[in-house]
Amino acid sequence: MKTVTRIAELRTLVDGFAREGRRIGFVPTMGNLHAGHHSLLALARERADVVVASVFVNPAQFGPGEDFARYPRTPEADASGLAAQGCDVLFMPSAQDMYPDGVEGGVRVVVPGLSDVLEGAIRPGHFDGVATVVAKLFNMVRPQVAVFGQKDYQQLLVIRRMVRDLAFPIDVVAAPIVREASGLAMSSRNQYLDADQRERAAAIHATLEWMREWVLHSQQPLGEIEAQAAAMLEQAGLQPDYAVLRRASDLGAPDGRREPLVALVAARLGGTRLIDNRLVEKNDR
Repeated sequence: MKTVTRIAELRTLVDGFAREGRRIGFVPTMGNLHAGHHSLLALARERADVVVASVFVNPAQFGPGEDFARYPRTPEADASGLAAQGCDVLFMPSAQDMYPDGVEGGVRVVVPGLSDVLEGAIRPGHFDGVATVVAKLFNMVRPQVAVFGQKDYQQLLVIRRMVRDLAFPIDVVAAPIVREASGLAMSSRNQYLDADQRERAAAIHATLEWMREWVLHSQQPLGEIEAQAAAMLEQAGLQPDYAVLRRASDLGAPDGRREPLVALVAARLGGTRLIDNRLVEKNDR
């Protein structure tokens, strides 16, 4: 695996891949990699001849008071893990290279509508930061396929909409959520949790499964299912920001049960905020 830190060096490499007719797969990350990230590499490897991964903690997607300063940074372990997973190129740019005029002074990419609800409403500007950095990375790496985890479901939809509207010639692939034995979705932020909190955090996945079952096998109004789901989380000691059912295609308010839905949860446990989701379709297993 070759590690590069400068955009010019990366472009030299990808230009060479293009001349050789090699299909490039791309996995953008913020580092502190775990088995969930490694599963993205495996999908990229299946769909491409060469795999590029990036590690960059993007300041533009953190709001005031969020955990940018303490977000776990483990570059040596990340590089070792990526090499073991068959990554060909690791791109680790500096903030100065990514934002030469600073975060506030540069061009920003905005995906309206999708960026303004749920996570976007609670974390204003978050998805502007995500879309901006991913657009920059796409232009630098020039992949034919890019893999994103489904745990960040709203982010996945934002990226897909951006790719469509900006005509990026990229196939965006969704990687299934990788879970711990308890059902807790793997996340870099899980390491903020102590043993008791990890046990309680498993209630998120259990609640999502309960929501799915009640949508598919009951006639209870969706609003009542949402209210009961929030109560279940509170009983487990979590503080839900939301526990909702939305259209899987665009996160719009559902009109009954006639189309694929997604159940989404965001909840706080101590100082840690966790998100998860579950598709709700008859044939989603």
